Amino acid sequence: MAEPADGREPGSTAVVSPSGAPPRHGCVGRFAPSPTGPLHAGSLVAALASWLDAHAHGGRWLVRIEDVDTPRCIPGADRAILAQLDACGLRPDAPPVWQSQRADLYQAALDRMRDAGLAYPCGCSRRDIEEAQAARGLVRGRHAALPYPGTCRDGLHGKPARAWRLRTDRDAAGRALAGPVRWTDRDHGAQAQDVEREVGDFVLRRADGLWAYQLAVVVDDAAQGVTDVVRGLDLLDNTPRQILLQRALGLPTPRYLHTPLVAGADGQKLSKQNGAQAFDAARPLASLRQAARVLGLREAPGAQQPAEALSAWTAEWKTRYRPTDPAGPGDPPRAALSTMRT
Repeated sequence: MAEPADGREPGSTAVVSPSGAPPRHGCVGRFAPSPTGPLHAGSLVAALASWLDAHAHGGRWLVRIEDVDTPRCIPGADRAILAQLDACGLRPDAPPVWQSQRADLYQAALDRMRDAGLAYPCGCSRRDIEEAQAARGLVRGRHAALPYPGTCRDGLHGKPARAWRLRTDRDAAGRALAGPVRWTDRDHGAQAQDVEREVGDFVLRRADGLWAYQLAVVVDDAAQGVTDVVRGLDLLDNTPRQILLQRALGLPTPRYLHTPLVAGADGQKLSKQNGAQAFDAARPLASLRQAARVLGLREAPGAQQPAEALSAWTAEWKTRYRPTDPAGPGDPPRAALSTMRT
């Protein structure tokens, strides 16, 4: 890659742990919003959780603007997001980075996987995939995607290339990948997913030429030295795909912690797609207290300023989440979806 995987200056020697464990030079967390609008109450929960986790363990907190999906980005939303975070006292420990400025890193990663025989061009449209799976008796459910059947693994069969995909059936040494990807979430315990069966070979570069989320996030987490990914529970099932990419690129695997989601008035996950409104940055302490309740934290009743509340919650977080101790079988998972209405 064009940038060392552990975030050091170009030209220095990077050492990647053969075990895939996060590097041992301190906790690095991140918050990575997409600039498709201002932050809402659910976004603030993820931002607060990731900030608390990094600072509770003496680490650094980074902000990355995930703007690779340019058609969905709103001009000025990135500046609005940074201003909202600043109003809440959630300030990054290094200048923010923008994914739209990092295409060379993503191309270098794709080239490496292509040269290793792990990435290949695909000429299939969504209709092609549905027809191929229908022939096998599989029909796409509502709000669900069919797993890719591997049609183009052995060539394009006369079709023009549309996208690039990662092989999920073998590793860089050509060995078959048997069984599910297994990992441990720091809150929700042991997890597993058979990516080949449930997702199939997934997209690295889209048919419209844009970089896929999965590739960009893996490359950036490694380049920035992220050791602990703290994000919303809706991204839990993205984790096994990202672990496969980390393995394909020889990158460390961070620790993962997925936080509760916030429900809207309709009971569905609050999101920009269903009209979620920006949280009130003019009343940052009240907004932070609302987010803290979702995370199961005390309200820090004596706090008069965001900094005072953040200090109290940092101490509380440190006793609840130790990054070296993922949740075990005896640790009950916390609520997946907050019933808080906005």
